[in-house]
Amino acid sequence: MPTVPERRSNTFIRSLPKAELHLHLEGSIEPATLLELRQRHGMDGATLEDVERLYNYSDFTGFLTAFKDVTGHLRSPEDYELITYRLMQRLRSENVLHAEVFVSVGVCLWRKQNFPAIFEGLERGRQRGEKDFGTSLLWTFDAVRQFGAEKADKVLDLAIQFSDRNVVAFGIGGDERQGPPELFKDVYARAAGHGLHLTAHAGESAGPESIWGALNLKAERIGHGLTAGQDPELMEELARRQVPIDICVTSNLKTGCCPDLAQHPVRRYFDEGLMLTLATDDPAMFRTSLVDEYRLVQETFGFSDEHVRELARNSFEASFLTAEKKVEFLNLFDAAAPRV
Repeated sequence: MPTVPERRSNTFIRSLPKAELHLHLEGSIEPATLLELRQRHGMDGATLEDVERLYNYSDFTGFLTAFKDVTGHLRSPEDYELITYRLMQRLRSENVLHAEVFVSVGVCLWRKQNFPAIFEGLERGRQRGEKDFGTSLLWTFDAVRQFGAEKADKVLDLAIQFSDRNVVAFGIGGDERQGPPELFKDVYARAAGHGLHLTAHAGESAGPESIWGALNLKAERIGHGLTAGQDPELMEELARRQVPIDICVTSNLKTGCCPDLAQHPVRRYFDEGLMLTLATDDPAMFRTSLVDEYRLVQETFGFSDEHVRELARNSFEASFLTAEKKVEFLNLFDAAAPRV
């Protein structure tokens, strides 16, 4: 049974208004929903046990394979509508007021799916979720870096096409070693020229040179940044410029990118003045939630309630919301979570 301080901490974290900025739509599909999709499409192995086996892997490469297998269940706009709506329902239950969600557009194109039709499903789910749960959601279109720059350009074409419909950012994910940031210089320049925000997974499964590369692409936010601590000059640069780093502790452990919880650099980054946000990355595949991530850093690394409040406030500060909407959320946050 939880102790009184643990219960108080849980209540404080859950009630804290939060945004989540590093969240993959396809990685948010709970096993029960995946089973529903499998049954909808008449796929073999339609039991919960069969489905849950897809979520087992031992390293980062295995995770990428599992992610690909999960996305194979998404075959219609209605599937994307369903998973978007379910995600927003879960976010609301954790008092996540705003989310910026990656859609693996590169995978959709690789599967030769009709993405404009899929996008209509995504938007239907978003609109229903906003109406029913009051949750704000914006899209980031994600290219698969190991597919190369030409394929990333196709993803960018779609991001530009739908940039007036809640698509605010372009990014690259996947295998950093097979797709170093330098390959995408022209793609990122074109994205910026069309007014899209820029983000990049970097320093997750590759060294600090990958983070430098992302900064050279003019990435405004870095996903993971796990290896930044290997380079003191990079740490100074990130702290000086206050480049937001989306920290995904459980993800880093589950993929093996961080071998042990005690070795995770989240507390060091915080103490050295980096601007951090907490995120789940792929919550269903990592069996976590945003409340769990906040609780984990508080219990493991000694973050005080005031530290936790700072992390939550950062999540709105680092968002790609318009200036007006950002101020609106920050005012709401300050009224709901006054300084301890």
